[in-house]
Formats: sequence, C-alpha cells, structure tokens
Amino acid sequence: MPHTASRYLAEGPRVGIRHFTYADGAEFSARARESKDLHHPWLFPPDTANAYTAYAGRLIEDPTKAGFLVCEKDDGAIAGFININNIVEGGFQCGALGYGAFAHAAGRGLMREGLRLVLGHAFGPMRLHRLEINVQPGNTASIALARSCGFRLEGFSPNMLFIDGAWRDHERWALTVEMTG
Repeated sequence: MPHTASRYLAEGPRVGIRHFTYADGAEFSARARESKDLHHPWLFPPDTANAYTAYAGRLIEDPTKAGFLVCEKDDGAIAGFININNIVEGGFQCGALGYGAFAHAAGRGLMREGLRLVLGHAFGPMRLHRLEINVQPGNTASIALARSCGFRLEGFSPNMLFIDGAWRDHERWALTVEMTG
C-alpha cells in the first residue's frame, strides 16, 4: 500500500490543523454566518466570499502572519481557526494569537486540541519563543481556552483594541516555549 502524506501539519485524536486556502472560502464564510451569535461582540470573521478572500490572502501571503484551520478528522469539517499575527523574528521570536470556534464545534474541546497542535507547530517548526493572546475580560470562553493550554495572565491593557465600534480593554496572556515542557 503506497504511503500518502497527511493533509494536516499536525494531528491529534479528533482534529488536524492545516493552513488556510482560497478554496475554503465557501465553508468558512458559511460557518462564520452560522456563528454570529457565538462570536458577537468578541470577533467578526469574514462571512462573505469577498471578505474571506481578502482575509485568507493576508494569512497566506504575509510572512508576519500564519493562519491555521482546525478541522475535524472524521469529515474534514472546519471547526475553527487559529491565527498567529504580528510575528516578529530575531531576538523577539514572538507572535500574537487570535482564534475562534464555529458554533457547531463550540464546547466540544476541539479548539483546545487544535490550539495545542498550533502551539507545537509554533514552538517547533516555526521556532517561535513566545505567543501572546489579548482577550476582552468578559470573554470567559476564550480566557478558559488560554488558561487550559498553559497561558499565564501577564497584565491588563485599558482601551487596547478597537472592536465593534469602541476601544476595548484586554487582558494579556502569554506562553513561552520553556513553559510548555
């Protein structure tokens, strides 16, 4: 039987992670539309074909970004997404994480599994040293995910990011490669 390479960069028991492609636009934007209530007021992933193309293009083409889709292994369905933005190399070797689950996958532990795979990829092949997550204090699900993956609370930034028409406070969470093992 010939060996076939996995379509995933990394795999866990239930999910695999892979990079965004332009071909994912229809499924991604449909899942974003289905998940509006879950995401509001925290994040606003692209929910149209044109918005997805622009969004995916930045993740695919900009070397300071890396986008990962968390996919269910049984059927390949996109469960969520995890992006590393603002990647700085050199002495910093750091990036800022952003993520979101889609409604059909929320509360099932798929994003925790996916985030752990992304952490292994970021601290392994990508050779990053530190990852940061900025979370609005009321986003308890996002904070729980960060905490469950070993991130530590490092501080509070008032009026840090402009989201949904206003400057929003954020908690700063971080993880370094030394904290993972």
